Amino acid sequence: MLRNGLEPWHLLIVAIVFIVMFGSKKLPDTARALGRSMRILKSEAQALKADGTVNGAAGEGSSQVDEPVVDRREPAVDR
Repeated sequence: MLRNGLEPWHLLIVAIVFIVMFGSKKLPDTARALGRSMRILKSEAQALKADGTVNGAAGEGSSQVDEPVVDRREPAVDR
């Protein structure tokens, strides 16, 4: 039924729809935020792996957080 589900022209249509829906000004910000989230996820996964090898099993004691979570976003400005 869906042998060649995603062909290049399908991806082109999806990209055009995204540009129309979100506008070209918001796409770079969205891509930056996605990249930042992926880097955070990768570093956290590596930290969990490192904790698992040092402490033995990954499930033992890995629920404790070493550093507090800090919100580094810019403050919202009311206009």
